[in-house]
Amino acid sequence: MDQITAMRVFARVVEAGSFTRAADQLQMPKPSVTKLVQRLEARLKVKLLQRTTRRVTVTPEGAAYYQRTARVLAELEEIESDLTQERTNPRGCVRVDVGSVVANLILMPRLPAFYKRYPQVQIALGVSDRPVHLVGEAVDCVIRGGAMTDQSLVARRIAQMAFTTVASPAYLAQHGTPASPQELLDGRHAMANYFSAASGRIVPAVYVRGDQRFEIAAQGPISVNESTAHLNAALTGLGLVQTFGPIVQPHIDTGALVEVLADWAPPPMPFHVAYPANRHVSAKLRVFVDWVVEVFKPYNAGRAAAASMALPRCTT
Repeated sequence: MDQITAMRVFARVVEAGSFTRAADQLQMPKPSVTKLVQRLEARLKVKLLQRTTRRVTVTPEGAAYYQRTARVLAELEEIESDLTQERTNPRGCVRVDVGSVVANLILMPRLPAFYKRYPQVQIALGVSDRPVHLVGEAVDCVIRGGAMTDQSLVARRIAQMAFTTVASPAYLAQHGTPASPQELLDGRHAMANYFSAASGRIVPAVYVRGDQRFEIAAQGPISVNESTAHLNAALTGLGLVQTFGPIVQPHIDTGALVEVLADWAPPPMPFHVAYPANRHVSAKLRVFVDWVVEVFKPYNAGRAAAASMALPRCTT
């Protein structure tokens, strides 16, 4: 038995929480994955995993073995990287997960320049606004807005995006232009709401001026859980939308959208690129992260945090 291969397969089963998902991610037949784990258990003379028809759980011995072997596997990957051309010529696939509007309006238009710089790196771009489990879904990194509180992740702040409230000219012609957030509560205006893909709850629009603060989740004709659809709700005149300023600015410039309540600005939202703390930072991942920092610089209200080349543990 190739012990290193068996260790890698076992680690993938633990991280994926399933023999089937591990086999898919490793591109191996499921019986081969099962057999390697069974042989590893026989060699160690200990039960590493508990299997039922619905799930796979790690035994206490298996958890201890995973923690120690994960460090060994990371060191091996780093050694192999040092002895190859990877550091000077990054190659391979980076699996990234990112929200829809950021993917379509910020990353995608700039990817040709990335490929020109790193022609042997491929990007597998998962596009959704739902939270993903990086380890279980074999994702290398995510780009997300909001506070990063998961201490199992290493995060790098890349931007501080300001919010803007907008509506289409047709909507404002029909309903008028609100002068204060109070008007969003009395039925004179409709909000096109955004709700969390994880919880199903509406994310309230926040308005702040001095010591006044409003959180508004007013009834509207539509609620969406995807950021590109949220933008399109504003463009099609379905209601007022509060979203990221840099995303809507091109539409404001063309007159397709009009900014309202400009003097009621909520605090900007931090954006991070994050990856699992126990995973080796390969050359392909590092160059992608550094490129993302460059891409987000125009959207960054606090660039000092993004200037460092280090990837510190998230303290947000």
